Amino acid sequence: MSLYKNLFKQTAIYGLATVLPRMFSFLLVPIYTHYLPKAEYGSVNVIFAYMIFFNVVLAYGMETSFFRFYNKEANKESVIETSTLSILVTSLLFLAGSLLFRNKLAALIGFDVQYITYTIWIIVLDALVVIPFSKLRAKGMPIRYSVIRIGNVVVNLLFNLFFLIYLPKIAKDSPDSFLGSLYFEHFQVGYIFISNIIASFLTFLVLLPNYFNIKWQFDWQLWKKMMRYGLPILVAGIAFAINDQFDKILLEKLLPANIAKEQVGVYAACYKLGLFMVLYRTAYTLGIEPFFFSHSSNDKASETYATVTKYFVIFGSFILLSVIVFADLFKQLMIRDQQFWVAMKVVPLIILANFFLGIYTNLSVWYKLIDKTYIGAYISIVGAVITLVLNFLLIPIFQEHGSDGYMGSAIATIAAYGSMMVISYVLGNRYYPIPYDMKKIGGYLGLSIVFSIISFYYFRENYFVGVALLLVFLYFIYYNEKTMLNAIIRRKSAPPTVKDIIPNTQNPDEDPDYQ
Repeated sequence: MSLYKNLFKQTAIYGLATVLPRMFSFLLVPIYTHYLPKAEYGSVNVIFAYMIFFNVVLAYGMETSFFRFYNKEANKESVIETSTLSILVTSLLFLAGSLLFRNKLAALIGFDVQYITYTIWIIVLDALVVIPFSKLRAKGMPIRYSVIRIGNVVVNLLFNLFFLIYLPKIAKDSPDSFLGSLYFEHFQVGYIFISNIIASFLTFLVLLPNYFNIKWQFDWQLWKKMMRYGLPILVAGIAFAINDQFDKILLEKLLPANIAKEQVGVYAACYKLGLFMVLYRTAYTLGIEPFFFSHSSNDKASETYATVTKYFVIFGSFILLSVIVFADLFKQLMIRDQQFWVAMKVVPLIILANFFLGIYTNLSVWYKLIDKTYIGAYISIVGAVITLVLNFLLIPIFQEHGSDGYMGSAIATIAAYGSMMVISYVLGNRYYPIPYDMKKIGGYLGLSIVFSIISFYYFRENYFVGVALLLVFLYFIYYNEKTMLNAIIRRKSAPPTVKDIIPNTQNPDEDPDYQ
């Protein structure tokens, strides 16, 4: 199987594991925006933002470190055992400490202690499955990985539907029944967290055998090496969490109390329209990280990375333009309550920001391959600083001038990811030169941005113009990539080999050293 065919297969399966759960979870958006007031929906998103931040902390870079050392070390079982025990011990310590001080945590962030308790359990349960999930990916078991991931979200979705829609009806019709006794009025936010706990717990039970199938041997020397490699990833992860989630936390803190949670609610709802780019970026990342590491020793690795990045930009540019052209149709499907539509103006910025993040993911391969992950941490810190500074500056400015504070958050997000993308490209050329086709990459990216601006800001909801721009962009792709496309058409059922895409490159199928 050729290099790209294998990548496509892995990305497709992992993409399924990402797309379906995200699509299922996205079904919750119209439910939440229908059954929750804007302020309560804002509260849920603020707590979720904290949750994502602590998910990063409890993983402390061990997932990426696991992939690196699993491919590098001769004793792969030792890598599995050491990383598993490390996550187990730290998760249990976090559980004990956070439950002990949960009242102080609740007072610090300003939320009900009951919700904080639920959040703690969700975070710990999610941390305990990090290595079992990573092992499935490393051992090439994408189908099992996908089934479990999808099952987690299906369970979460079903319990949300039950608690928010059906349980109130049961309680009304049969208040003395057992199910009716489970209903508590004005407890919608609590039911959301209970649904998450149930889903996380069942996922943990499915993966629990991983803890009994190891020898419980801990290699201190290996652990130290993994921590040295992984801690910069932790710093980068925290910075990413700040870039991705702290805008909602800062909006809640910096805006006047009477409007803060409502603005977070409408901003978070419209932010969800960036889902399509997030899906594309996330699915690609899941497939590409093991791919980058496993093919780093190939003689033509840099050419391969350059080609993969170019096609990522091509497809991503098309997704960017398509979503922006049809954004007002998507909002009617995904955000039924018109009160949340006031934040639609942030949509193009959020989609483009997520695209920049995807490009950065491609460009960041160099510092992982040369074991200089600390550089990635520095880049991410720069992005986090930009996020924090611009949020602190712009949210009050926009609010004071009669606009909405969340516009400052959207601008901060795109500025942070755009800066990280540029910095990684510049430093990558110095430490690990990769022959990117910047003329074509810049052309696709630039044209999609220009067309998006024209469609959204000058001809919004004019689909004759929007579709025409999409067709022009597709022709631009065909004109520049017709050699590749013709190769695909000639092969029909089989994608092109490396040799078709990168001239004078040996076909991996014919290379005895290729694995």
